[in-house]
Amino acid sequence: MSEKLPQSVLFCCDHNAVRSPMAEGIMKKFYGTGTYVQSVGVHNDMEIDGFSIAVCQEMDVELARHRSRSFDEMEQWGEDLSSFDLVVALSPASQRRALDLTRFYHLAVEYWPIIDPTGLGETREAKLASYRQARDQIITRLRQKWGPPTEVS
Repeated sequence: MSEKLPQSVLFCCDHNAVRSPMAEGIMKKFYGTGTYVQSVGVHNDMEIDGFSIAVCQEMDVELARHRSRSFDEMEQWGEDLSSFDLVVALSPASQRRALDLTRFYHLAVEYWPIIDPTGLGETREAKLASYRQARDQIITRLRQKWGPPTEVS
């Protein structure tokens, strides 16, 4: 039985350039605008990854305009981290950072171990295959948690 969608979800990973933007974009596509969805990284030292853009484009999810940001930047910009119903960490480092926040805020944190496709594969096709694998792991987790997509395109 899938859960009811929360009011707000924050996806986080290491750099907010690959896994968390994919999760944010796919969740918005699957479940619409009823849930406030954002993504963030432990660090913000990379732009959105071109392979992430490409594999999400295959399913009509637009990531090209995504701007990477870190937890610290979110707080500096006045985003209230305590207002998220659920924080989903997609990497061990982001899970540690999210759990650190639970010392200050009442936050539900879940860890979804999604592969980091960066650095995998020698050829463009092999790289795309590993990014698709990460994308598909995210899709599987979303469906397990909140059921089939409710999007009306």
